[in-house]
Amino acid sequence: IMMSVITSSYANVVSSFFSMKFQRSIEELLVSPVPNGVILAGYVAGGMARGLSIGVIVTLVSQVFTDFQIHSLALVAVTVVLTSALFSLGGFINAMLATKFDDISIVPTFVLTPLTYLGGVFYSIDLLPEFWQGVSMANPILYMINAFRYGFLGVSDVNVYAALGMILVFIVVLSVACLRMLARGKGIRH
Repeated sequence: IMMSVITSSYANVVSSFFSMKFQRSIEELLVSPVPNGVILAGYVAGGMARGLSIGVIVTLVSQVFTDFQIHSLALVAVTVVLTSALFSLGGFINAMLATKFDDISIVPTFVLTPLTYLGGVFYSIDLLPEFWQGVSMANPILYMINAFRYGFLGVSDVNVYAALGMILVFIVVLSVACLRMLARGKGIRH
């Protein structure tokens, strides 16, 4: 469920924004009196809408094949919303920096996939040696997965509140980066 939310949120924003850049229709948006925060909020909201709708669909389809209980529906909902926002922002940054269509597939292939496999999705980080546990703590996906896992199972490798706090920190950092890139015209003004 979480992987579908991550990839859908990310892909929606990166493809939408880069397509506008590629077709040069981004110039119309940039010359309009729309504040950068509104531009960013619009793209992030679109990515979140797609990510959340795909997450709901995957959850409903999963219910057909298996019966599962949710330990904390509120925590699952908050985690999914924050995760979709975070990866929408990540997609926005990738789209701003991309110069050709191949560039938009670099991050999912060489960043998201390894972080997913190293983020405790298929194992508990408690099984890792102490050094690798420390390395895993720098992985933002670890916090999303553990908060989501706790929401479903009531089990987590990290403190759930710390996990939500880390997700919020990543969202703030990426939001500031996106707004600064928009203000500077990084990758969109020639």
